[in-house]
Amino acid sequence: MIRIAVPIVSLLLLFTCAAAYDPLDPTGNITIKWDIVSWTADGYTAVVTLNNFQLYRHIMNPGWTMGWTWAKKEVIWAMNGAQATEQGDCSKFKGNIPHSCKKTPTVVDLLPGVPYNQQFTNCCKGGVVAAWGQDPSISVGQAGTSNKTVKVPKNFTLLGPGPGYTCGPAKVVPSTKFLTPDLRRKTQALMTWNVTCTYSQFLARKHPSCCVSLSSFYNDTITPCPSCACGCENKHTCVNNDAKILSMAGIHKPRKDNTSLLQCTHHMCPVRVHWHVKTNYKEYWRVKVSVTNFNYRMNYTLWTLVVQHPNLNNVTQVFSFDYKPLVPYESINDTGMFYGMKFFNDVLMEAGPLGNVQSELLLQKDANTFSLRQGWAFPRKVYFNGDECILPSPDSYPFLPNSGRKSDFLGLWSTLIPGLLLVLLCFG
Repeated sequence: MIRIAVPIVSLLLLFTCAAAYDPLDPTGNITIKWDIVSWTADGYTAVVTLNNFQLYRHIMNPGWTMGWTWAKKEVIWAMNGAQATEQGDCSKFKGNIPHSCKKTPTVVDLLPGVPYNQQFTNCCKGGVVAAWGQDPSISVGQAGTSNKTVKVPKNFTLLGPGPGYTCGPAKVVPSTKFLTPDLRRKTQALMTWNVTCTYSQFLARKHPSCCVSLSSFYNDTITPCPSCACGCENKHTCVNNDAKILSMAGIHKPRKDNTSLLQCTHHMCPVRVHWHVKTNYKEYWRVKVSVTNFNYRMNYTLWTLVVQHPNLNNVTQVFSFDYKPLVPYESINDTGMFYGMKFFNDVLMEAGPLGNVQSELLLQKDANTFSLRQGWAFPRKVYFNGDECILPSPDSYPFLPNSGRKSDFLGLWSTLIPGLLLVLLCFG
C-alpha cells in the first residue's frame, strides 16, 4: 500500500505546483484578446491586446514574446506596433512579400522610438507590461473572410520574457465594443476570441530567484538566507564584488539569452530581501525592509515586493515605498504589495553600490495579537516580482532573551533577599 501511496502523493504535489494557482492572486492571469475589426479580400485585420490582470506580477525586460499556430495556411501581410521574429519561407509570393509566412509565427513588441508610421496605440514599450499593454494590429491573409469561414489559431504561447506562462485554448466570446478616437461613437468588433495564460513559478525556473534574511534589535544574531537557496550551479561563473572583470566595458549589459552574472554569495540568489525589526514602541513597532540586487546584468524596473504578515492590517506609515494592501479574501487583510516611488526608487539597479532599495514601516500594535515571541514579528511569505522567496528555517529566527536568563535573574534576587533581611535585622 505504501509503494502505491508515495507516487500518488508525489504526483499530487507536482500537479499542485504546476497548476499555476496563486492563493494571493487567485484570479490573476494574462488575457490575449483577438478582435477582428474588418474583412479584407482574402482575410481580415485584427487588433490583438495583451491585458495583464495579475495583481503584482508584471512582464519585465527584455519583454514578452507571443506565438501561436495557424489553423489553415494563413500568413501575416502587415503589422503595426510589433514585428515577427522570423519571416519564414515566402518565396512563392511575388510582388508584395508577407510580413511572415511561418506556420507558427512569434511576435515581439517594438522598442520605444520607432518611426511613427510603424506604431500602434499603446505599443512600442519594448515588451514591458505593467498593468496592461496593447499589442499590434495584424493584417492576416489567406484566411477566412467571414465569421463562418475564419478559423481560430491554436497553441498560443507567451514568454514573459522566460517560460512560466501556460495558455489555454482560444475561446470565441461576445464581440468587443470600441470607442472611436473622438469618444463620440461606439464600434463593435466583427469577431472576438480570448486566450487566458496563467503563471507557474514551478514551470518558470528550476530554482527560486530570491531569498529572505532576518534580524532584530533584541538579538545580535543575523539570520542569513539559507545556503544555496537559489541553487549553486552558478558557483563557477559568479564573480566577487571586487573582481577586475567588473570594470570591463559592456559587462553590465543584458545578454540576448538573458544569462545572469551573479555576485558570489553563499545563497547564490539574484535578489535578497532583508527584514529587520528595528524598534518597539509602546503603541507601535518599526520595521526596516531592504532589497538587494546581486545580478550585474539586470535592472529590475517596476519591481514589486509582496509580504504576508498578520500586522499588515494596521500599517500606519510606509516611508520610502508605495504601498497597497492585497485583499484576495475580504475577511483576511494580512498581505500587502510594496513598490518603488516613480522617478525615485522604482528601478532596482544592477549589483553594486546602487543595487539596493530600502524603506521603513510603522505598524500599530493590536494588544490581542502583537508579540515578539516565536518569530511573530517576521513575515510568513515574501514574493519579489511575483516569485516566492526562500525563508530561513523557523528554528534559526532571531529569538528573544530566553527564560534561562530570567531564571538567572530570579536566582540572583533569591540570593540577595536573605542577605538584605539579615542587614535589616542587624542594623534595624
